Amino acid sequence: MDITLLVNITARAWALPILAQLDAGTPGRQAPLLAATGAGRTAFAQSMEHLITIGLVERNPGHGHPLRPEFRLTHQGVAAAKLASQINRVSKEGDHALLRRSWTLPVLASLHSPRHFIEIKKDLLSITDRALSQSLKMMEARSWVCRQVDEHMRPPRSRYMAVGRGSKISAITTSAITFAT
Repeated sequence: MDITLLVNITARAWALPILAQLDAGTPGRQAPLLAATGAGRTAFAQSMEHLITIGLVERNPGHGHPLRPEFRLTHQGVAAAKLASQINRVSKEGDHALLRRSWTLPVLASLHSPRHFIEIKKDLLSITDRALSQSLKMMEARSWVCRQVDEHMRPPRSRYMAVGRGSKISAITTSAITFAT
């Protein structure tokens, strides 16, 4: 999976939990998925529509009522759902709010080895400096990322590395994500 697809998936908060639940075998109807993910109806509908638009989920033809459709994973969606399920297994209940943030997973995917701010930004072309800075600070506060400052360099440069649960999630994404060169 390309990093741009991961960035696109995480653009909606509930997209990854929906994919993880579909991979886990939760029936592809709105009520069971709502109950399993804990999403609100509006956010769920937006995330599901987003997954359909990017081609990871489709309506199951011949199943469900027009007002209560049934959904299934596409061929491309199966790989994304497996990744989401692996991430879901490693994370704890308190981690889900951070994982639903737009840039958490793409930044962790970039931290497969210790990196400088500019190197992470180069991997994630569409991220702004502010979004990257805030994501790194939030993950550092949760002990998912460790920041080391090399004061021997002029100007001093920060280096970031995934640690703890962030390291586990980064390891999962490393094997599945490819970066544009």
